[in-house]
Amino acid sequence: MIGDIDVRNLPYIRYMPMTSRPPIAWPGGARVAFWLALNVEVYEFQPPPNRYSSIYARGVPVPDVLTHSMLDYGNRIGFWRLMDLFDELGIPISVSLSMSAFEEVPEITDAIRSRDWSIFSHGIYNTRFLYGMSADESDQWIEQNVALYREYTGERLRGLFGPCISLSPHSMEAWSRAGIDYVVDWFMDDQPFPVEVQPMPLVNVPYSFDINDGLVMGSMPGRGGRWESDYFERICRDQLDTLRDEGERDGRVMCMSLHPFVSGHPARLPAIRRVLEYVKSHDDVWLTTAEAIADHYRVAHLDQALTWRLDEAERLDQQRD
Repeated sequence: MIGDIDVRNLPYIRYMPMTSRPPIAWPGGARVAFWLALNVEVYEFQPPPNRYSSIYARGVPVPDVLTHSMLDYGNRIGFWRLMDLFDELGIPISVSLSMSAFEEVPEITDAIRSRDWSIFSHGIYNTRFLYGMSADESDQWIEQNVALYREYTGERLRGLFGPCISLSPHSMEAWSRAGIDYVVDWFMDDQPFPVEVQPMPLVNVPYSFDINDGLVMGSMPGRGGRWESDYFERICRDQLDTLRDEGERDGRVMCMSLHPFVSGHPARLPAIRRVLEYVKSHDDVWLTTAEAIADHYRVAHLDQALTWRLDEAERLDQQRD
């Protein structure tokens, strides 16, 4: 205890050390579950202000033509270039989709749906954040996401990712009440883990800020972009090699996060191709989607993880006594 706070019992995210948690096994004995997160985002030219943050971080008044132009390249050009590559390689794709894309860029959402790519929500626009939302506003926001997805697909929205990785204190509970199954907001792990909210625990599937083209090669002024595609290719290979070694004992997750406005540029496409060909060359890597990882974890490992967490807390209490 620190004051009145039980540091082992912080809201909905529990500490689970890699060294003692229950092991994970993937289908077919795979060592690594690899999923590719394709962030298909809609950026408003003049978004409503948010007192906490702005996607246009250069400190200039909107419209920020320079930044918006770099971002809009993704939907005009980059998406289509990457789509052709994914079609050629036969890679399963998980699309982190701004729900406004159904109305703003229907050509893209039609192409996504015709390929049966897995979709989860990345909010309405990637220029509107969840910071500062009340409980009622959080409920209204998730209801809007669910309604838009059902309107355009006829299906239930199962996964969610806060726009620009923004959350409110009420987000996880609101999303669970809305019937969401999995989230990808928490990237502090190499395995899925439970988000312990009511009425149903969510499964967090690890996203990546390391194997993320926007942070490594990003085109946005002031956001990432310190290295180029040869470096990105190398760290992707090193990431997979290390996780495969560890995965011999206990299954791991590797997420490769791509943005069409970054990796969709002609000079970067060859490196992305080489990385994906390298991933495909290993028969102990499960090429899959975030949704499939969440489903497998929920069936095969979630109950065990929840039980282990309670047993571990009791064991630590006994040690202290």
